[in-house]
Amino acid sequence: MARLKITQTKSYIGSKQNHRDTLRSLGLKRLGDVVVKEDRPEFRGMAQTVRHLVTVEEVD
Repeated sequence: MARLKITQTKSYIGSKQNHRDTLRSLGLKRLGDVVVKEDRPEFRGMAQTVRHLVTVEEVD
């Protein structure tokens, strides 16, 4: 199954509270953090919500 590598590239300072909560739900706490999640619609939706703060790559 494909996996997603999600990297926080920008700070969440000044962003909306729901964007901060989404980053925390993904497991991202600070700038430069990286998490690898399964490629599921739930994680893609969360990454789409904070697309201006993260980069997403597909990993096999």
